[in-house]
Amino acid sequence: MESDKRSMNSTAIKKQTTGPGPFIIRTSDGKEYQAPHGEFIGFTRHYMFIEDKNGGIDIIDPLHVVAIRPVNKRRPRA
Repeated sequence: MESDKRSMNSTAIKKQTTGPGPFIIRTSDGKEYQAPHGEFIGFTRHYMFIEDKNGGIDIIDPLHVVAIRPVNKRRPRA
């Protein structure tokens, strides 16, 4: 049953992180991870990997993802 929840959450995360980024991913412990683009997020059977722009990798359980927010890149006004 837990495997079903994990795969459902992984599917929802994949849908929310398609397209251009960056994305902020918040977990249940309040930590935030930034992925420059959806291609910087990967999945295995039980975990997700988030690579930052410097090549560092965070490994988290998709069940702990509570929010995904795109980062708005505002252009300076001319």
